[in-house]
Amino acid sequence: MFDPVPTNISFPKLEEEILAFWQREAIYEQSLAQRADSERFVFYEGPPTANGLPHPGHCLTRAIKDVFPRYRTMRGYRCERKGGWDTHGLPVEVEVCKELGIHSKEEIEAYGIEPFIQKCQQSVWRYMQEWERLTERLGFWVNLDEAYVTYHQSYVESVWWSLKQLFDRGLLYQGHKIVWWWAQGGTALSSGEVGQGYREVADPSVYVKFPLVDEPGTSLLVWTTTPWTLPSNQFAAVHPELEYAIVEDPETQEKLVLAAALVETLAGKVKRELQVISTCTGHDLIGRRYTPPFDYYHQSLGETVGTLQETGESEHIAWRVVAADFVTTDSGSGIVHQAPAFGEVDYEVLLSETARFEASSGPELICAVGPDGKFTAEAPDYEGRWVKACDKDISRDLKGRGLLFHQEQYLHDYPFCWRADQDPLIQFPRRSWFIRTTQYKDQMLANNRQINWLPDHIQEGRFGNFLESNVDWALSRERYWGTPLPIWVCSETGRMEAIDSYDALLAKPGAQGTEVWEAAKQAQPDLPDDLRVHKPYIDEITYDSPFAPGAKMRRVTEVIDCWYDSGAMPFAALGYPRKNAEEFAQQYPADFICEAIDQTRGWF
Repeated sequence: MFDPVPTNISFPKLEEEILAFWQREAIYEQSLAQRADSERFVFYEGPPTANGLPHPGHCLTRAIKDVFPRYRTMRGYRCERKGGWDTHGLPVEVEVCKELGIHSKEEIEAYGIEPFIQKCQQSVWRYMQEWERLTERLGFWVNLDEAYVTYHQSYVESVWWSLKQLFDRGLLYQGHKIVWWWAQGGTALSSGEVGQGYREVADPSVYVKFPLVDEPGTSLLVWTTTPWTLPSNQFAAVHPELEYAIVEDPETQEKLVLAAALVETLAGKVKRELQVISTCTGHDLIGRRYTPPFDYYHQSLGETVGTLQETGESEHIAWRVVAADFVTTDSGSGIVHQAPAFGEVDYEVLLSETARFEASSGPELICAVGPDGKFTAEAPDYEGRWVKACDKDISRDLKGRGLLFHQEQYLHDYPFCWRADQDPLIQFPRRSWFIRTTQYKDQMLANNRQINWLPDHIQEGRFGNFLESNVDWALSRERYWGTPLPIWVCSETGRMEAIDSYDALLAKPGAQGTEVWEAAKQAQPDLPDDLRVHKPYIDEITYDSPFAPGAKMRRVTEVIDCWYDSGAMPFAALGYPRKNAEEFAQQYPADFICEAIDQTRGWF
């Protein structure tokens, strides 16, 4: 009745026979055809990047991705499985840079943006066969023949369409903010990307004396874990409601001001008694002036005053004590060094201080560091050096001038670039493009509570916390291989507009610049047409400004975060809204997504 069962079974051979049967008989395609009118079970495949080899983690996720749609298919649901490839961004650029033996933006531009972009496009398919072989061998049913590709023009144009919707509604804006900055790569990173690169490091923790101008022999004792930011100091922050003590240091007979609750702790660190002479509140310290540890800016601006809006009185614009609710006695000295160029909270202090003054008379941002993460000529003693490499020399200089009270090592988590793990990030002032995600924080939190997370602690834990602490998405990247930000700017007025397709761009009055792409295509006929919507070709297209006669509209230089690219796949994979509108309505939202945990703060 039954065929005899062999006693010596080769499971790999049996699997290969089943795979061959599935392929020969088009079993996956038949499963769709038989369920053409059945209820849908919608599955989204998060796109891998094919310029790196798959690893065991991909085997696990692809196996799980197959199990649930297969089960639903066996229950009678129609489950389409559209594959995809994530092809933009730093992962690709970093690999190409390794291949070329270069690292910095300057080296990329010296090599040439056009050949660099072409190498990026070629790189994304380097391991495609390995990915396809793994996918098939695992028995993962997914349609790779019609896979979406994030650099394809139809996908890019869908992303452009979505960005135009945001721009036209005031949700995509350009702002001057403090961002986490990858100095070696010359670009900002989003909070999701930053979150992937933290690791424990030992940084110097220094307690520095800021001498009070009106009380010789008395200094504020100020704490920081970033000595390299001290040349750009602008304020010292205290909590107005904390109690502060004036103590005498028996070793130097100097008087020091610090939080009363931390006197004993500091005395223990330096192993000598600090005698309390008197106390005051933080409020009593506000407005008192001090001499900063470096005079690079102070020598020219130290006596500059501005006019206060409320009273019309004059006040020094910088190097004085200001109030800040974030100051605590959990660590440090209770007085915090403020360098607004290198901290989001510090920058908020600067904005608050600027708002107190009449227009153009208040403090302006000072910054002794360039976008390359090196000191500029504003700090001549350290000019041209990587900032974090200067911590020891700065501490040594402070000690030599009698300004360093105490130094120790401070263990804490610090972010590094997620794609160049030897490169520490720094906070840096930058004019970037942001999506106003904070406007929809409550809706996103409510939506998150409707999702059936497995494991369920992700809902209120990793992902819920991420949404709760949401800041506006730093979208733009000052890089090369990515979806170009579709914003064109008037050369005369600075007014802007968003473009949602290549055809719409070419239809603009006076559009020109396509000859650059045409020349490249003529020289290399095998160049994919999809590259025409990428740098450097798209940057050459200008058109007549609708805002000023005789002016031209030129594209901004940035590309966008590749996480936005891949996150747009529910509609961009179908080329929506230009096509497949009905299919999109049937395929959105997803019933099932399975990804590694790191995707919760990236692709999700």
